[in-house]
Amino acid sequence: MSLKHPKPISRVRDLQFRVEYMALRACVGMVRALPLDTAVPVFARVWRTLAPLIARKRHRRALENLRTAFPEKTEDERHRIALEHWANLGRVMVETMQLDRVLADPERMEFTNRKTLARYKGKLGPAVGITLHMGNWELAVWPMTELGMKPGAVYRSVNNPYVDQYLRDQRAALYPSGLFGRGRVEGEHGEAQRTARLITDFVRRGGRLGMVCDLYDRTGIPVPFFGRDARTQAIGAIIARRLGSRIWLTRCLRIGDACRFRIDVQELRVPRTANQGEDVRWIVAAMQRQFEDWIREAPEQWMWSNRRWQ
Repeated sequence: MSLKHPKPISRVRDLQFRVEYMALRACVGMVRALPLDTAVPVFARVWRTLAPLIARKRHRRALENLRTAFPEKTEDERHRIALEHWANLGRVMVETMQLDRVLADPERMEFTNRKTLARYKGKLGPAVGITLHMGNWELAVWPMTELGMKPGAVYRSVNNPYVDQYLRDQRAALYPSGLFGRGRVEGEHGEAQRTARLITDFVRRGGRLGMVCDLYDRTGIPVPFFGRDARTQAIGAIIARRLGSRIWLTRCLRIGDACRFRIDVQELRVPRTANQGEDVRWIVAAMQRQFEDWIREAPEQWMWSNRRWQ
């Protein structure tokens, strides 16, 4: 990748970005020096131990979220889930750095409803695929990619443009139609404002869009999630309702502790009544109900350290 910044910035800032990028590449190089099935359990143990110590604020948030979701569990049970969620993130970090090796081994992934999705392959039309931060969520879009549907996706941009471009390049095989940045990359002011229009146009032209919709959104729609209202991003539901596209909910579930996954895929029927606002609210609420059910089945695989409730 060429280290050329898209827009002028100060030399000091550019040097900082370059140093960060080279540090990332060095880290990736060390991880890739290990076989995938060796690195995954090693980093799971390391991150399970270190994360609560070096990410104290996020660890406290994970425990607070677990108290909200599972008041019936003991503190020890919630603490164990929090530690296991960090272990899962350690595995995800390694898998992200070796994504090409994961995708090169199709035996690592299976997915449900393959026949249903394959039936739509030639006549799917526009579609929005929505997932949650579970298992290795990057792989949740794989059924569409593997069937030749050429999805694109929304992702959070990284402020460092060199790192941002590197991460885009690493995901190119998963998202043949590209990535739409959400957030601000330095030198790319207004990117966040353009994203909603870009993804709407993408779906309008028949695109298949992947999104993660399980984070707190201060401008989102409040819907019940584990018995408490959580403001939830609604752009995917709005696009699907407005443009007449399908919605597919997906979950990437890790099988055991290894780098093996089952991807569950199911269609969420989109209501189209005379009240578009209520239709969108219904979609968002139904989406979160399904996510809650999936999380309850494997709570240690969801990212509890993210912000979900205000």
